[in-house]
Amino acid sequence: MKILKKLFSLVLGLIVTFALLFTGCSSNQDSEKSAEEEYVFKIGTANGSLCLAPLHIAADNGYFEEEFKNAGIPYELVEIDIQQTSDLITSGKIDACVGLAGSFIPQIDSGLEIAFTTGIHTGCTKYYTKADSGIEDMADLKGKKIGVPGMSDSSVVALKRILHDLGIGVSGDNMEIELIVYNLTDLPLALENGAVDAVALHDPVASSAESEYGLKKIFDLTEDGKFANEYCCAGFVTTSAAAEHPEATAAYTRALMKASAYVQAEPENSAKLQIDNNQCSGELENNAKLLASYNYQPSVSAIEETFRNSCTDLLEIGDLKEGRDIAQFTSEHVVKFDDVPDSYTYDDGTFTSIDDKKNK
Repeated sequence: MKILKKLFSLVLGLIVTFALLFTGCSSNQDSEKSAEEEYVFKIGTANGSLCLAPLHIAADNGYFEEEFKNAGIPYELVEIDIQQTSDLITSGKIDACVGLAGSFIPQIDSGLEIAFTTGIHTGCTKYYTKADSGIEDMADLKGKKIGVPGMSDSSVVALKRILHDLGIGVSGDNMEIELIVYNLTDLPLALENGAVDAVALHDPVASSAESEYGLKKIFDLTEDGKFANEYCCAGFVTTSAAAEHPEATAAYTRALMKASAYVQAEPENSAKLQIDNNQCSGELENNAKLLASYNYQPSVSAIEETFRNSCTDLLEIGDLKEGRDIAQFTSEHVVKFDDVPDSYTYDDGTFTSIDDKKNK
């Protein structure tokens, strides 16, 4: 009888153990499933900038809604201060946004965990001096004071690359220019008052200042052979979103690319949508003219090339970590997906992928 009791107790214990294991496993599976179902892809958005046209159009024309609905993934547009983008990424408040590619490269080198998914447009950065300054081109900036919107701004990254090519020192141990930071909108006045000899400006401030103050343009990224095909603004996601939620990242990228292609084909309608929806101020004619002056043809391969070229130059200048493997660095911070084409074109309500065209 004692042996039977012991055997019964043993069997009962095994049953309880297996039941607990099964329950725990089921609970973990349910928890993982629940977490996945609760995931919402958060896209940072902001008003006030003409360059954010694709981000605005993707929302206004329903491209985000369409792509995320087809993917079966919820998304949310989060109103942000675009100047706080890096902090919002680090704190997990947003998964994606758009911004000046050059501005993010030094931050990525320092550990900011983002990856670019597509280029949005080229251009929008220009360099000016006063008409009577005696400065005729970028080579004349040696020894001069240059006003910039921020030390890590994309205009500074491009400026260093330009001057380095001209043999002008722009590294920490050989700086042959002086960079002085002002708010973007204050830079034209700083130049007018003689506080600086030249300024780096982004549109629409650039075009407005050129007209209002009669400034002399000495360099335009859209007109230079080296920079004309490089992307100024790009779409990006956190590296964790790219790795853990590739379907959401792909949906976001396709929507943004379609919006960019729309802006390329319909600059006036895009400018009107921005103004009508209080996403950007300004006059319709001028805004449309500016949008038309940039190349808004989206491209995955071109942002990859832009990133690689910029990092190669910055490594040579000394602004990236010594010994950085550019090929590996590029592959880690430019992501591609099989279900995202290299580009889109837009014509009369129809989007066509560039990859499809190549295969025809």
